[in-house]
Amino acid sequence: MTDSISVRHPVDHAASPVIVVENAGIRFKRNRKAKRSFKDLFSSAQRRRPADEFWALRGVSFDVRPGEAIGVVGRNGQGKSTLLKLVAQVMLPDEGRVGVRGGVAPLIEITGGFVNDLTVRENVYLTAGLHGMPRSQIQESFDEIIAFAELEDFIDTPYKHLSSGMQVRIAFSVIARLDEPILLVDEVLAVGDKRFREKCYRRIDAMLADGRTLFFVSHNENDLRRFCERGIYLDRGTLQFDGSIGDALDRYASDYPT
Repeated sequence: MTDSISVRHPVDHAASPVIVVENAGIRFKRNRKAKRSFKDLFSSAQRRRPADEFWALRGVSFDVRPGEAIGVVGRNGQGKSTLLKLVAQVMLPDEGRVGVRGGVAPLIEITGGFVNDLTVRENVYLTAGLHGMPRSQIQESFDEIIAFAELEDFIDTPYKHLSSGMQVRIAFSVIARLDEPILLVDEVLAVGDKRFREKCYRRIDAMLADGRTLFFVSHNENDLRRFCERGIYLDRGTLQFDGSIGDALDRYASDYPT
């Protein structure tokens, strides 16, 4: 992995935000079996017995302009991936709001929405179609998608029989072909081999140069500095810092020295 810096499209800070997060919060149950009593159904919200819940994120607010490349920094379990899922709108906040203007290309889980029992070919058509790509465009792009993923010999293989690295390759290849203006990338690329990861990174470079907006979650400091100018540091589910990526990494390192 080289330490080269991406060539970015200039950010227009006067432009309207493409992402607006206002006092957003989301909570989960610690125990899926946690139940409320029958009496709770008729109690006011103030008197109701609280379930065993915790706030994965709370009170988070920030705006994102078109073309910004943002690295999300923090320890495991601090809300980074949850924030990406809120922006992808596969989750809804329990309080506040998350507004997104324009489509999102999410690579936030290794499965990428693929179906285990379908073949690689069937999954490409399904996933790209669900993201709004017309069938004619999928047909035109199919060979390039497979070639980028280096899966020419596995087109009719069920997805569940691919290695984790192969799954990442086809998921990234499909998502990278979408025309959505916002790209979300979680730690999934860490599963792939180094050569293919660098290939993905060159593709991300090209997307940034084309003016795409990037949300990037990684524990790799070199990767964060390569792609991102702005950093958001999350800790204990709250936004601790929003500024330059260098300052965000310094703040994180200061709070949790190795």
